[in-house]
Amino acid sequence: MKTAIVTGAAKGIGKAIAGRLAHDGFTVVVADADEPAAITAAAELSGLGIGVDVSDSADVQRMVATVLKRYGSIEVLVNNAGITGKAAPVHEYPDDEWRRVMAIDLDGVFYCAKAVLPSMLAKGSGRIINIASISGKEGNPNMPAYSTAKAGVIGFTKALGKEVATKGVYVNCITPAVIETEILKQLTTETVNYMVSKIPMGRVGQPAEVAALVSWLASEECSFSTGAVFDLSGGRATY
Repeated sequence: MKTAIVTGAAKGIGKAIAGRLAHDGFTVVVADADEPAAITAAAELSGLGIGVDVSDSADVQRMVATVLKRYGSIEVLVNNAGITGKAAPVHEYPDDEWRRVMAIDLDGVFYCAKAVLPSMLAKGSGRIINIASISGKEGNPNMPAYSTAKAGVIGFTKALGKEVATKGVYVNCITPAVIETEILKQLTTETVNYMVSKIPMGRVGQPAEVAALVSWLASEECSFSTGAVFDLSGGRATY
């Protein structure tokens, strides 16, 4: 049985991804800052729910060690945990909010990848899939921390993908536009409307659509893509 860790998987996009990977035959580890919610979500998938603060390197190492002890290997890591942070112009953006977004959205991706890589490299196979954002390519006004962190995730994906390209470990990321989840409630209506207005299809994406792309990236059929960025934007992205 193959094991997949999905961070931020107690709800929203992460929960949809966890459900799809369970459907694909993976034993899914639902990792989330909200441990009770992670346990509940995992129970629905006959998986493991575990609490983790992805912004804490030691806590991430503990989580990965727990998974390896229980299942022996980790075939897939989906770095999905993230927050949008406060919407505000740069000259009003709080320093502590900037650091909070960076710690979760960017540092967390690094910590989780760093923790799973030794076992994947030792085995000579693995898939790391990072959930970035179209804002990491284009930038969204009044979302400086989120846009910057997600741009960092794209850069990290490319760097790591090249680093392990001949090691059997493939690293890719997805850049969704607006997806219909609870996270939208963190944003103002004005901000959401602005983002939707830039999508040629004229609608938000659905969590299941993200999960479908993750499913392929986690599969053996994904055999010649690494360090790549896959848009899921309803036509917004053109490069």
